[in-house]
Amino acid sequence: MSNKQASFYQSVQTNFEKAASKTKLPKGLIAQIGACNSVYQMRFPIKTPKGYEVIEAYRVQHSHHRLPTKGGIRFSHLVNQEEVMALASLMTFKCAIVNVPFGGAKGGVKISSRAYSPEMLEKITRRYTVELVRKNFIGPGTDVPAPDYGTGSREMAWILDTYSQLRNGELDAAACVTGKPTAQNGIQGRTEATGRGVYYSLRELLNDADEMKKIGLETGTAGKTVVIQGLGNVGSYTGMICRDEGDMKVIAISEIEGTIHDPKGIDVAKLIKYRKQKGTIIGFPGTKKLKERNDWVGIECDVLIPAALESQIRKDNAKKVNTKIIVEAANGPVTAAAEAILLKKGVIILPDMFANAGGVTVSYFEWLKNLSHIRFGRMEKRFDERSYTNLVNTVEKMTGKTISQKEKSVLTKGADEIDLVRSGLEETMIDAYHEIRNVLRRKRNVDDWRTAAFLVSLEKVASDYMTMGIFP
Repeated sequence: MSNKQASFYQSVQTNFEKAASKTKLPKGLIAQIGACNSVYQMRFPIKTPKGYEVIEAYRVQHSHHRLPTKGGIRFSHLVNQEEVMALASLMTFKCAIVNVPFGGAKGGVKISSRAYSPEMLEKITRRYTVELVRKNFIGPGTDVPAPDYGTGSREMAWILDTYSQLRNGELDAAACVTGKPTAQNGIQGRTEATGRGVYYSLRELLNDADEMKKIGLETGTAGKTVVIQGLGNVGSYTGMICRDEGDMKVIAISEIEGTIHDPKGIDVAKLIKYRKQKGTIIGFPGTKKLKERNDWVGIECDVLIPAALESQIRKDNAKKVNTKIIVEAANGPVTAAAEAILLKKGVIILPDMFANAGGVTVSYFEWLKNLSHIRFGRMEKRFDERSYTNLVNTVEKMTGKTISQKEKSVLTKGADEIDLVRSGLEETMIDAYHEIRNVLRRKRNVDDWRTAAFLVSLEKVASDYMTMGIFP
């Protein structure tokens, strides 16, 4: 086990204990909430062109206070049990913060997806699913996986197909996994969900006059400078939405091949196309490459968004941070030791359990869609459009004035699935922001966003346990 990953798990425990110390909950209840309920460690063989290989994999169910449990599956050569336990723990608190009725879970397969062909990845994914089914670690009402680092809709489709074959005839089989392709019982808006949730959380903070006054920033998103580490799914959508909907300037992006910088702003959508063509972000027109890839952490900006892996901002580089806001788009990118340094510098840190909860929120919508067996908007869209059209026609008739067909189309449009998903996500993130904000205002002994977020989730999880009658 690497020190880096052990530090991530310890950081989660340290942050949890810090928040728990500020509650009056029974010690036994705190211990139960903090513990991982079930840990499944597995080894299974696969046949490769070079012979047989033994794959190491995990599935952790952190909390059964709500069922099913929910969490992504990570493919990474760095995967180990403590990392998966830490990620599962965060999922419990994340679900509670955004009022999604799941317990936390997480899965990990210790492979580098770049080292295998699509055919071999399919073999590994399907065999992993078989192992989960054997031990009852997957199912619509038991445990519902989703994509994470190194996986996507393709892998989720393989999981669904394997599960459906093993559970032939199960009515709600499609709800056994989320993040599926839309053509295979997925939901529109899931791919962008985490990045969009990051943007909504940041937008709420930037529009908060009291918080902006503390750090000397003007309210609003327009013109704010942003540095993003990681151009995967989360970083890509975060960057595009910040630029297109928030009128923010993404001035630097860091990836495995290096870090590029342009103070005038980077068009993230064009950069993504460039990288697909060239295989690198280096050389993108208008940008300069930093000598040291890891120097992204010290670039002066209004908002720093680590969107890659855990433990990227640590005790050894925290003093280099030159921003006023950090938004944790990745899971655990700031260690507990680094956070202590940053808080003394007056940096606001929007914690991962809130900022990147967009993925699990829209996964919840997908799960509901699969259980109801009907897409969102199907029942009401045309009815709403007719009602709006009648209303506009009536107003035109009464006023004697008319509007253009284009204006009428905008006013009378019924909601598609993507509209409802985005609206539901926005409402969820705004509500969660104000729940956390209220704790910061109400509790004198809480002065950072992570502790406030933990307290919000702790109160909800504790209430569920007490309702169950386990802890009177």
